Amino acid sequence: MEALLELERVQRVLSLMSSRGLCSTLSSGGGSGGGDTDRFLAQFLLFMVQPFDSLSMEKKFLLISEMLGKVTPDTLEEVQHLSHPQVDQDISSGALLQPNKKFKMQADKSTIQAAPMVGFDAVTRAKSTLEDFCRSYFMFHGLDINNPQSVFKYLPVLSFTESFIYQLDASNEDSLDPVSDDSSSSKALERKKEVFDETSLSQMIEPLTGLLRCQGLMTDRLRTELESGIQYWSLERKLCQALSRNEKISIDDVMKAIHLKSFDYRVLNLLMYQLTGQQVNELHMDFLSISEFLVEISDDLFVL
Repeated sequence: MEALLELERVQRVLSLMSSRGLCSTLSSGGGSGGGDTDRFLAQFLLFMVQPFDSLSMEKKFLLISEMLGKVTPDTLEEVQHLSHPQVDQDISSGALLQPNKKFKMQADKSTIQAAPMVGFDAVTRAKSTLEDFCRSYFMFHGLDINNPQSVFKYLPVLSFTESFIYQLDASNEDSLDPVSDDSSSSKALERKKEVFDETSLSQMIEPLTGLLRCQGLMTDRLRTELESGIQYWSLERKLCQALSRNEKISIDDVMKAIHLKSFDYRVLNLLMYQLTGQQVNELHMDFLSISEFLVEISDDLFVL
C-alpha cells in the first residue's frame, strides 16, 4: 500500500511539473531515459519538501542552488563509491573468489564432505536460473540485459550466491535418496544423512550469510529470505519422507512449499537492490512474488 501511495505522490508532482513547464528538456529527445529524468526530478522535489530540523524551504533552496554550482558528475561518482566502500573494493579486487580459510579442505574425508564448498555441478545447474533472472529481473533495476557491462558487473556476486544455494539444495536432495539393499551403498547413504543431519540447515547456509555480511550486502530483509530457503528445504524433506512412507501430506504444507521455492530469486533481487544502491521497490516485489508462484505451479504441471 505504501508503494502505491508513493507512486501516487510522484504522479501528482509529475502533473504539477508538466503544468508549470518544469519537465526536463532531456526527456524531449525521445530516448529510453525520458520518463526516468522527469521521475528523478519529481523524487528530488519530494525530497526537498521533507522537513529537516529547522531548515526552511528558502534555506534548503539556497543550499542546493549553491551546491549544484560546484558538484560535477565525478563528485557524484566519488559519493557513490563512498556509500558502498566495502562492496566496490571487494568486487574490484576479486575478494569474492578468495577461499575462506575457515573451511580449508582437510585430509579427513568426512570433514571434506561437511565443509561448505561450491562444486562444478552446482555452478552448472545455477546457470539457467541466472540467465532467467537476468532476462526477467534486470529490467526492474533499469539495466539492459543486452549490455554485457550490466551483466558482468554484478555476475560474481549473483553467480556465487546462486551456486551456493544450488550446492545446499543438492545436499538436501542427496539426504532424501532411498536406502538400497546393497550394504555398501546403504552405509554410504546413511553417512550422507548423518553429515546432513548433524550440520543444521542454518549452519550450512551460514558461510553464505557471513560472506554477504562481509561484503556489506546483508540486510534483515535478505536474511529473512535466506531463512525462507531453510524453511523450504525442511518442508521438502518432510513432504518427501511422508510420500516415501505412503503417509498423508498436508495441502497447506504443499502450498507453503510452492510459495517458498522461489526464495533464491528473491535473494538475488534483494542483492541487486543492494549492489545498485537502490531502495527496495515493494510494488515490484509484490508483483514478482505472484509471478514466481504462478511459474512454480506451471513448472510442476509441465513435469507432470
